[in-house]
Amino acid sequence: MLRDITLGQYYPVQSPVHRMDPRVKIMLTVAFIVCVFLVGSPLGYIPIALYTALACWASNLPFKMMLRSLRPLRILLIFTFILNLFFGSGQTEIFRLWFIRVSAEGLNNAIHFSLRLVFLVMGSSVMTLTTPPVTLTDGLESLVSPLKVIKFPAHEMAMMMTIALRFIPTLAEEADKIMKAQSARGADFTSGSLRQRAKALIPLLVPLFVSAFRRAGDLAMAMESRCYRGGEGRTKLHILKAGRRDLFAALSMAALFAIVLLMARYV
Repeated sequence: MLRDITLGQYYPVQSPVHRMDPRVKIMLTVAFIVCVFLVGSPLGYIPIALYTALACWASNLPFKMMLRSLRPLRILLIFTFILNLFFGSGQTEIFRLWFIRVSAEGLNNAIHFSLRLVFLVMGSSVMTLTTPPVTLTDGLESLVSPLKVIKFPAHEMAMMMTIALRFIPTLAEEADKIMKAQSARGADFTSGSLRQRAKALIPLLVPLFVSAFRRAGDLAMAMESRCYRGGEGRTKLHILKAGRRDLFAALSMAALFAIVLLMARYV
């Protein structure tokens, strides 16, 4: 399951989305998240689903990879669906068995919040899978650079966020290896009570944290030995420049925003 985490990974293929300006992709991702939260009913997710499918097609991302990004969240999805289905309030009763009660409003909320979680993850995955970490750092730094007038460390913040995002799949792979090694020595992570499972994770977490601190120390030493210095006076190999494809993507997002607002008001 840990190897299914796609957040922070980069999928190197040739596509119009891969060649887009990272600043535009970050702003479009934020706008997409806002659109998802503006949806008021399950029917409103139809344009969201069409836009997500169009983004996957334009970025040449395999649909299996997008579905793989949802696998680590399947327990959370099931829990969210059941919680809203059986414990949601509503007047229109569909089914009742003893204390279990299912209403039409509860079913609507269960579908609504589950779809919201799915599209939030898929929309964020499109950006991280199509943007290299270095380019993502440059885009974040450029977007928050106006805050430098109030002494905000724009470059340091962008670097920390990108390194943290980049190390998510690395740490997930490391945790998977440690879990297999501990299982080969007789450790059991799947059976027993919740307390026993949490206790069994201690042999996994300790070497994982040790490995994470060691990787962080090696990265800091490597950057220091290369005289790394961010912020003022640093030049860049690739100059960020928006083009026609970025304008087209922004217009398509504006159209999606308008459709979602209209459906939220009249549907």
